[in-house]
Amino acid sequence: MSENLIAVIIGIVEGLTEFLPISSTGHMILVGSLLGFEGEKASVFEVFIQLGAILSVLILYRDKFLAMFKPRTINIWGNGLTAMHVMVGIVPVMGIGYLLHKPIKSYLFSPYTVIIGLVLGAVLMLVAEKASKRPVTRDVDHMTIKQAFFVGLFQILSLWPGFSRSGSTIAGGLFLGMSRKAAADFSFIIAVPLMVVACVYDLLKIWNKLSTDDFTILAIGFIVAFITAYISIIWFLRFLNNSTLASFAYYRFIIAGISYYYFFLR
Repeated sequence: MSENLIAVIIGIVEGLTEFLPISSTGHMILVGSLLGFEGEKASVFEVFIQLGAILSVLILYRDKFLAMFKPRTINIWGNGLTAMHVMVGIVPVMGIGYLLHKPIKSYLFSPYTVIIGLVLGAVLMLVAEKASKRPVTRDVDHMTIKQAFFVGLFQILSLWPGFSRSGSTIAGGLFLGMSRKAAADFSFIIAVPLMVVACVYDLLKIWNKLSTDDFTILAIGFIVAFITAYISIIWFLRFLNNSTLASFAYYRFIIAGISYYYFFLR
């Protein structure tokens, strides 16, 4: 299989899974293993195309970001969603991620650990759905700083590949009395600074592993990830208007079972 086709496939996987509660990292590890696309080049590629997914969020939520970061001013303590909400939402996972970055990369990026994360993340979402009651926060502009911080604590779970960043944060939002839509909006918004920092940090360490010939697959993956992420976010937000996270949890159980059979039993 050509590298360009692999770039398209993994770009689609990244775009479709980055913001759905099914774990993009877990899916890319599994798909990369299936396609034989592994090693240093694959690591750079998988990090870089996440920037395409991030761009889709910036465009879809541009009004929220412009309200927080107006020219020459930053909305820290004002009305609605503020920069403070974002900061307290990302500090916990950034701190833990920085401290544990090396062991996470060394020990948790394998099909076996992804399968565990898929199962545990599915259980978390089902428990959150069962525990959630009538939401007290229906719109992201009405969430509190306290809610933002505790959602950020749930985000730490996503450092385990397979758990899913959006799955962890949306489940956390449900436990804290947020509606699915409000929790999803906040999950997507705090993904932008978090993923930019993580991507730049990883890319600076491994960028020298690339050659000029690799920029074609990077461009293909970036564009494909952007388009598919844009579409998947719009679909997911509409889906949450009338549905729960249960179907995604059951999907995760199925993928975990199939993956376990493929990698360990056949």
